[in-house]
Amino acid sequence: MSDQAAYDVESILLRLKELVEAGRSMPMSASVLVNREEFLELLEESIATLPQELRHSRWLLKEREEFLSQARREADDIIEAGRVRAERMVERTEVVREARRVAQSVVDDAEASGRQLRHEAEDYVDQKLAAFEVVLERTMHSVQKGRERLQVVIEPEAEPDADDSDYEREMEELPVSIEVEADLEETFFDQDAR
Repeated sequence: MSDQAAYDVESILLRLKELVEAGRSMPMSASVLVNREEFLELLEESIATLPQELRHSRWLLKEREEFLSQARREADDIIEAGRVRAERMVERTEVVREARRVAQSVVDDAEASGRQLRHEAEDYVDQKLAAFEVVLERTMHSVQKGRERLQVVIEPEAEPDADDSDYEREMEELPVSIEVEADLEETFFDQDAR
């Protein structure tokens, strides 16, 4: 506000004061009679003389409340968004932690199941090999018996007679067949059925 404008407003206000003081008093009242036209003219002149900054400051005061309430709303929105984001981050952290725990549990279960399956497979193979070993031992025993039966003491050859039929008869009487023991045969075929 410039000094000239302040002086103009002040002089107008002083003239208004003089007008009210010089006005005639109403009997039995604190009211006075003033010239309406002159009073309104001085008021309009004082309003017109008010500097632009003063009018602008009044507008700013009015807008200030709206600006402050909007700023409060925006601040509340920002705080709420931050709270929601923090909750999401906490939830994500908890979800990740739970997912890791579940994943580790699944891996541990799979490893335990794998170990158990491997042990069961080893036991099964061991049982089959033991049964096969028994069959092989019996087969070896039968082969050994058969070989023993095949071992014939060969006597020195005598001059063949004209009677070759005796020689052929003797050859037919030699035990040449191998008999497979009945229980060995059953065991061998039982293994195939399994």
